Amino acid sequence: MIEFSRITKRYLDNQPAVENLTMAIDKGAITVFVGPSGCGKTTSLRMINRMVEPTSGTITVDGKDVSAVPAAALRRSMGYVMQSAGLLPHRTVTDNVATVLRLNRVPRAQARRRAEELLDVVGLSAGMGRRYPSQLSGGQQQRVGVARALAADPPVLLMDEPFSAVDPVVRAELQQELLRLQRDLAKTIVFVTHDIDEATVLGDKVAVFATGGRLAQYAAAEEILRAPVDDFVANFVGRDRGFRHLAFSGADSVQIHPVPTVGPAQLVAGFTAASWTLAVDDADRPLGWLSPVAGPDLVPGGSLFHEGETLRRALDAVLSSPAGLGVAVNDGGVVTGVVKAPEVLAAIEAARSAREGGA
Repeated sequence: MIEFSRITKRYLDNQPAVENLTMAIDKGAITVFVGPSGCGKTTSLRMINRMVEPTSGTITVDGKDVSAVPAAALRRSMGYVMQSAGLLPHRTVTDNVATVLRLNRVPRAQARRRAEELLDVVGLSAGMGRRYPSQLSGGQQQRVGVARALAADPPVLLMDEPFSAVDPVVRAELQQELLRLQRDLAKTIVFVTHDIDEATVLGDKVAVFATGGRLAQYAAAEEILRAPVDDFVANFVGRDRGFRHLAFSGADSVQIHPVPTVGPAQLVAGFTAASWTLAVDDADRPLGWLSPVAGPDLVPGGSLFHEGETLRRALDAVLSSPAGLGVAVNDGGVVTGVVKAPEVLAAIEAARSAREGGA
């Protein structure tokens, strides 16, 4: 879909921002450029839509040399999402989303209808369309930025550190929202980040850039975690890459055990727990834990383990639980039981042994 052929970019000091970059980006997949500051990942992204012109080499999109396409037309043919959302402060959310459509001479009423549809696609209510950017949270602004990038239904979506300015909880939500959208839309997405965790969560393939604009490794995230190609990649990925690798190991072997629960009526009556007991609502969704020493006050329960998820999520659930028991739920958020720390750790050890045996 997108091919870099011997691309080099040098600035006035003649130092390479990107040097001899050759790579092919798969159609309909998320490719993540990751690396330390100054490694050329953002420059490489911006050369795709000619926001930056290469010093030498060729970039093609669907077999067509981008240098043969007028820069303004090329940019309007691609979605672009930046770190600060870049919304126009004097325009409503709906008009912001419709911007590219209006530049493409889509009639105003049609553009606004499309913008309103896209707000729903990115998880925002129709009422948000009447607000101005200053009336939105950071996470909401980024969703509007994604909606604007999708407005003209571009085949290519370029995303330059779009989630780095929001807090970790919102960032995780936006990452999952992007994955949901990608399952539905199957765009060719090039995503820049400096965060290796974000890269491994999002990327079908990950390109690790080294200082000096060198492409150090380009592979599936699992391969980069399992077999970094050199010391630079190993150090960048970090010593805890084995923990990150758990995101690629299923937790099917971890048993889900029954757990004692109490409902709202018992909570109102002042239920006293003799052992760790899970409080649930009328629909059997978790509310928190009751401790044998904390009285009737609910103790926050940590993260949840959704059945079918990975060992990393199972480990997160048991480590964040005050009871040492990870709460398991189904797709509807209903409690199905708990996972136990010793069994999760045993499954992790088995997965590690199997991985090393196959290496």
